[in-house]
Amino acid sequence: MSKPAIDPEIAIFVDEMRRAWASHPPFMSLPVAEARSVAETVRARWRTGGPDMRQTLDLTAATAAGPLRIRLYDPGAPNPGPALVYLHGGGFTLFSIDTHDRLMREYAAAGNFRVIGVDYPLSPEARYPKALDQLVALAGWLDEGGADRLGVDRSKVAFGGDSAGGNLAMATALRLRDAGARLQPMALLLNYGAFDTRCSDEAEARLGGPDAVLNRAEMAYYHANYLGDDPYREDPYARPILADLADLPPTFLVVPECDVLSEQSLAMAARMAEAGLEVSSKVYPGATHSFLEAMSVARVAREAIAGGAAWLGAQFAR
Repeated sequence: MSKPAIDPEIAIFVDEMRRAWASHPPFMSLPVAEARSVAETVRARWRTGGPDMRQTLDLTAATAAGPLRIRLYDPGAPNPGPALVYLHGGGFTLFSIDTHDRLMREYAAAGNFRVIGVDYPLSPEARYPKALDQLVALAGWLDEGGADRLGVDRSKVAFGGDSAGGNLAMATALRLRDAGARLQPMALLLNYGAFDTRCSDEAEARLGGPDAVLNRAEMAYYHANYLGDDPYREDPYARPILADLADLPPTFLVVPECDVLSEQSLAMAARMAEAGLEVSSKVYPGATHSFLEAMSVARVAREAIAGGAAWLGAQFAR
């Protein structure tokens, strides 16, 4: 099959990021701390502008697994009201709630619900399962009073994320289900999630390569940081594509057509449907990995954000 064409507006986003990265050494050659600093600089242009919030609050959640920096975005939603716990992407290694600040504000404004951004610990310093342990503990913190502090209805909490954040959102839901936790996500919003450590030859040939926003070599780098010497371990919390999917909540998967990870989202959607779950997915033509961050220049990104917010709003209203 031929390589699909990138949406012209998304191409503006891709080209600007490529030029920004080109003024620095290849990020996989840099010390991790320096790579993170460069990534924050390259992404800075894409987090500016967008909707204002009635309140934006940075605080530390004192979870049972240690302190965790979070940020509450409140567009003026009902109190108490529903909330999306959002986990940024970045290969378990890069990015932060700052790189994804505008994206989270856009979701909050579009859906009129609170968004809780999470600065989970990054790899390789905090390898699997430390970030996952803290996210599970965050659910416990919300259930034990944190939700009240944030104006959140604990019966209406969704989890979501992009790329590595999609992996962590799914894995958190699996862990909470298996532990029989009181607070369970009522919905999952999974944006171009990384649900496996394997990338097929076909996906790399059609959608990867050195010029792609994400390729197989980068995924191998990220998974080595996250999982250490055994990135192919048969662990469903590290590789959710292997998991028993029974009893997971309604799920919506955002799938960019031109993304090397699109096969993983489509495979996950098929497995969830086979398990009898309520699952929806939408392929966005011409979109690449990370395309949601291009909302300031690309209609397809704005449509995907609005679609995800509307789907969440319907879940919260049930």
